[in-house]
Amino acid sequence: MSTRTAPAPLSLPHHRLLRRLTTRRNVLVSLCTAFLGVVTLAAALAPWIAPHDPNSIDFSTALTDPSVHRLLGGDISGRDTLSRLLIGARTSLLGPLFVVLLSTAAGLLIGVTAAWHGGIVDTLLSRSSELLLAFPGLLLAMLLVALYGRGLLAPVLALSVAYIPYVSRLARSLALSEINKPYLASYRIQGFSGWWVCLRHLLPNIVAVVLAQSAVNFGYALLDLASLSYLGLGTSPLEPDWGTMVNEGQSAILQSSPLSAAIPCLAIVLTVVTFNVVSERVADTVARRS
Repeated sequence: MSTRTAPAPLSLPHHRLLRRLTTRRNVLVSLCTAFLGVVTLAAALAPWIAPHDPNSIDFSTALTDPSVHRLLGGDISGRDTLSRLLIGARTSLLGPLFVVLLSTAAGLLIGVTAAWHGGIVDTLLSRSSELLLAFPGLLLAMLLVALYGRGLLAPVLALSVAYIPYVSRLARSLALSEINKPYLASYRIQGFSGWWVCLRHLLPNIVAVVLAQSAVNFGYALLDLASLSYLGLGTSPLEPDWGTMVNEGQSAILQSSPLSAAIPCLAIVLTVVTFNVVSERVADTVARRS
């Protein structure tokens, strides 16, 4: 009896297109990751690699074009744009980082507590989160700046509070689905305390997804803090910041010198876009594995 070999699977056009899109997406994520690595490294080494004092004013070099001595030119006060960009990266990146860390820690605590206790505790915490969602974070930041003055502390605290509901709602939904699983019920039957079960078993099973989704908030927090600095409600003018640099470069645009405003604006846009691309890819990967 003759045997027949199975025909080779057909390579459908949409399969080839999917492979191409996946490859291009991987290349895009790799490029974005490399860009973020360069920005982070430049921010960390800024005090040592900045070619000039970022606050040194020299009106003879005001609005100068890029040259060998000043690679990105000078701003309206004659300060070196590259030096201010590098030093400003530290503030522009540290602020969103603290926002994400504070909002994630508080959101995890609120979400897990609401899901674990349920009842009136869940209702109160959930309604409080909905109330925070209805209050604009930028408006809260403006109120705190008006009360406590300019600086990084008030905007970071205000935006952290504003981002808590997004984390707590996700943590609550993940915790509710995890609580119904038999392994947690077995620990409770054995007499283990609720806090021990949450910290030892519940939290490790949901924290990866929460952290991956919280990373997406970094880009939005960076944009919000830059907007506050642009409005004059963030860091002081003596402290370089990308949002402040955009504000200071506005007047230079009218003098046909847009670089001092365009360069920090481009840095903000590229950092936000690349971080969103990388964080969404990480969130998708974690969600598939969980």
